[in-house]
Amino acid sequence: MAGFEIHRATKRRAKLRLGMSGPAGSGKTYSALLIAGGLGGRIGMIDTEHGSGDLYADLLPDGYDVLQLAPPFTPARYIEAIHALEDAGVQTIIVDSLTHAWSGEGGSLDRQGKIADKSGNSWQAWRQVTPEHNALVEALLQSRCHIIATMRAKTEYVQEKDERTGRQTVRKIGLAPIMRDGIEYEFTTFLELDLHHMAFAGKDRTRLFDGSIFKPELDTGRKLLTWLDAGVDAPVKRTVADEEKTGMLQAISSADTLDDLFKAFSSAYRVATALSDTQTLAELTSLKNERKAWLEAQNEEQPYDIAA
Repeated sequence: MAGFEIHRATKRRAKLRLGMSGPAGSGKTYSALLIAGGLGGRIGMIDTEHGSGDLYADLLPDGYDVLQLAPPFTPARYIEAIHALEDAGVQTIIVDSLTHAWSGEGGSLDRQGKIADKSGNSWQAWRQVTPEHNALVEALLQSRCHIIATMRAKTEYVQEKDERTGRQTVRKIGLAPIMRDGIEYEFTTFLELDLHHMAFAGKDRTRLFDGSIFKPELDTGRKLLTWLDAGVDAPVKRTVADEEKTGMLQAISSADTLDDLFKAFSSAYRVATALSDTQTLAELTSLKNERKAWLEAQNEEQPYDIAA
C-alpha cells in the first residue's frame, strides 16, 4: 500500500530525554548534575534560578558550564540557549528550570495573558502561544545532546498522624510539574523527587527504575548511558535537498521582524537537525545571526530579543 513504511522494530542508540520534577528543596539541580556526571562528557546548564547553577561548582570532578538565562523566559530564548550550548560542543544539556518557560516572566502563560488582554480573545491568544511552546518541546526532543530538564512541582500540605508520638504533623508533598499538562509524556524517563531527595519514576521507557524508589547518583547516569548505547546506530540520513535549503535561507533572509526570523529559523533548524545536516545548520545559523543584527540595527527599541 503506497504511503506507508513498515519495518522490523529495532532498538537504536539514542540520546537521553529525562524530565525531573519536585518541590523546592527536593534536590532537582543536585540530582540532575549527578546524573549528567554519570553520562560523561562535557555538561552545560541553562540556569534560570538566579545563579543556583554555580552553587555546586565542586560537585563533579570535571566541572560544568553555566549559561545564565534572565527574563523574559520566552520559549524562543530557551531555544537559542539550547542552540548556543550545542554549538559550544557540550554533550549533556541541563535545563534548570523548564518551568520558567511556562509560568515565568515572559513565559507562555504570561504571553498568553498579555495577548488575550490586548485582543480580548483568549482562544486566539493560545493559537499564537501554543506553536511557540511546541517549538521548544521540539528543540528538546531533536537536540543532538542528552537533555535533562528540571521542573518545579505544585506543592500541597497534608496532615498526618505520627505513629510514634500520636501527634498530628504537617508534611509538604510535590504534585504535578508546573508546566503544560502532559509534558511528562515527552520524555523517555520522568522522575518525581520528594523532600528526602528520593526519586520515583512516574514514567520510564527504559524499565530500569520500574517500581523502585532511589536517590539519584552518578551510577544512575551510568545505567542510563548503558541502556541508551545498547542498540544499533541510526541509519545515515540525507542532507537537506537544495530546493528546500534555498527556501529556508530565503525565509530567514527576508524576515521583517525578530519574531518572523525566529519562526523561520526554528522551522529550518528542526529539519536540518533531524537530518544531522551540520553544514546546513552552520549556514542557517550564520544567516540568522546576520539578519538578526540587521533587524536590531533598524530598530534599537525592539523589546523582543531571541538571543540567549
